[in-house]
Amino acid sequence: MIDFHAHLDLYPDVLEVVQEVTKRGIYVLSVTTTPSAWKGTSALAHGSSRIRTALGLHPQLAHLRVSELPLFDQLFSEAMYIGEIGLDGAPEYKRHWELQLQVFDHILGRCQSAGGRVMSIHSRRATTAVLDRLEKFSGAGLPILHWFSGSSRELDRAIAADCWFSVGPAMLASQRSREFVMKMPRDRILTETDGPFAQIEGQSAKPWDCEKATVKLATLWAISELKVDKLLSDNLRSLGAAAERMVASDLLSHQVKSNMQ
Repeated sequence: MIDFHAHLDLYPDVLEVVQEVTKRGIYVLSVTTTPSAWKGTSALAHGSSRIRTALGLHPQLAHLRVSELPLFDQLFSEAMYIGEIGLDGAPEYKRHWELQLQVFDHILGRCQSAGGRVMSIHSRRATTAVLDRLEKFSGAGLPILHWFSGSSRELDRAIAADCWFSVGPAMLASQRSREFVMKMPRDRILTETDGPFAQIEGQSAKPWDCEKATVKLATLWAISELKVDKLLSDNLRSLGAAAERMVASDLLSHQVKSNMQ
């Protein structure tokens, strides 16, 4: 099982959840919402080779935590994955749009200058703007649009821009979302839960609920769950290899610069 977008540190019973994740052998990308959460969230992965922590600054918190950008830069070299980052165009956050752009541009610029990172990106009511920024900062890395909710035209543009997608059981409850998933390239899809924020039958989604997404994908694609698992595992390996190449390139660049000084 793969949960490529979960907020492990925000579960009230976090240690029990991590214990269960480890017991079940689930691959988890544990995203953070602020740079100041990085150290504590990273500590949750100790002892588990299948949990990776992403360094992020959530767009809904951009106006409150813009002052943490220097900390983001300080921690950047420790992070193989970046997330949750992005833009949010919902009315309650659109009034902070300029600060959101400032934060997102800064992060994309940092990724670009480092040779890229794998990025888990929030794009609610802001898909066109997110794609515009990714185009502006070409080379920022490999973007994964978490819980895509844009338009059909925006989906076509995202696919053409080589974006990946992470989809979860809560997202797949929507007919519109299922139609979108049918258009997404299968070799660029991973499962997620977005727990504990996403709800399944009135309860916070847990990483093992990603299995429900696997079942739904098997139905949509008319293939066995075993084949879906194999496809998702192959996708994860491909993505992990890309992440390692980017980090290795960044380290090599730092070494070359150090040798020249």
